[in-house]
Amino acid sequence: MAAWKIERCTVEDAAALARNNMSAFWEDPTWILLWPEGTTREFLIEQCAKRQARNMLRDREHMRHLKAVDLGTGKIVGYARWILPPGHTVTHDGGPQWDDAQIPDVSDGEKRRFEELTLSARWNGRSGVSGMDDKNYAVMKPILAKRPYIKLDYLAVHPENKGKGIGTALVAHGIRQSEEMGLPIFAMAFKAGLGIYTRLGFKEVDRVIQDNSQWGGVGEYGAYFMIYDPIKVL
Repeated sequence: MAAWKIERCTVEDAAALARNNMSAFWEDPTWILLWPEGTTREFLIEQCAKRQARNMLRDREHMRHLKAVDLGTGKIVGYARWILPPGHTVTHDGGPQWDDAQIPDVSDGEKRRFEELTLSARWNGRSGVSGMDDKNYAVMKPILAKRPYIKLDYLAVHPENKGKGIGTALVAHGIRQSEEMGLPIFAMAFKAGLGIYTRLGFKEVDRVIQDNSQWGGVGEYGAYFMIYDPIKVL
């Protein structure tokens, strides 16, 4: 039996998600090149927490958010953000598609408060790295233009909980939704997560490998473009 459960996120999860997500990406040697020298993980967690609620409320029509919660501690140990394609956000009866992953709405007053909190965040990246993903976006754009995809836009598991199947469970939850809707999933994956996608039946359709020394790194920055097609799998 799994030691966690998958459920929708709420704005009350902002601080916990910031800690989970920033901790997860802090282990990525290319991602940390985005930040000025001397930036600490705790500083990024604090600033991300100020922005998180507003970001989760952004584009509620298309965005879906899931968290993995440890049943023993109640802590958030993983997170996934999905984007539904235009024209596939409403069910036949007029309700929101995949409603159990949609962030519950809040009052206008709360939205204004979250906006002010976001504006107070110090979220300035290091100069000279803004084009790091230009080649990735150039490859991604024609793929996404071919047909509607559910896009797995973000996947993060806290380092203390990696290797336990949490990332697999989050992606599998999206796969069940894709099969129900009859839509494929697109994901831009990084090397650390490739095993999850391949085990679950995703196929690599392209990749971009860059030398990250151009941004001050000492290795490669690899992006792998993966698709899960429920029609072909089934």
